Amino acid sequence: MPNIKSSTDLRNNYNDISKICHTYDEPVFITKNGQGDLAVMSIETYEKLTGQLELYSLLQEGLNDVAEGRIRPFDDVMKEIDEKYKI
Repeated sequence: MPNIKSSTDLRNNYNDISKICHTYDEPVFITKNGQGDLAVMSIETYEKLTGQLELYSLLQEGLNDVAEGRIRPFDDVMKEIDEKYKI
């Protein structure tokens, strides 16, 4: 269930809302005049979320490559990686 607080709560109880954000791995939704206005989250949660979005984007790029026939044999790719990084 989403955690919803008013902008007044944010102003008057910042430390409590900050603690909620750091305790739970989800945003706190802030309302203004009874309407949704902001989503507040910890830096750790934000970084995790943006990392997931980047990963999904890269996975979709790979799926698009496969669908369009841009593929190479696994052994060739591994050989190139070994040569590049001297593994």
